[in-house]
Amino acid sequence: MFKKTRRQFLATAGKTAALTGIASLSGTALMAKPTEKVFVHHVYFWLNNPDSQEDKAKLIEGLQRLAKTAKTIRQHHIGLPSTTNREVIDRSYQVSWLLFFKNKADQDIYQTDPAHLAFIKNCSSLWQKVIVYDAEDI
Repeated sequence: MFKKTRRQFLATAGKTAALTGIASLSGTALMAKPTEKVFVHHVYFWLNNPDSQEDKAKLIEGLQRLAKTAKTIRQHHIGLPSTTNREVIDRSYQVSWLLFFKNKADQDIYQTDPAHLAFIKNCSSLWQKVIVYDAEDI
């Protein structure tokens, strides 16, 4: 009898915990504010000297300085190609620069920001190719 009662208790407790968790998740989801839309600006850099660690370091330093001084950047990420290797992955670039802006207008301001223009002036000699992917929330 003890085993049956204990099993029943555990089963009931587990169901109660699961339902309570689901209820609190549902309540949280219903009460959460919708996330703000963002403008995403992703830049890929191919260096003139792709094997030069010095050139890569100079570019990364320039991006870090830009991240601190450009006024409309909400969030940024500087990255290097991952070691993932699947047919759909392009790892031919040397550095990526991912930026999040409040909206397209803020990204437009960034394009003419003196900090961005100084970055281009100071670092453009390091790269041979740049590709940009911009995306807006739907």
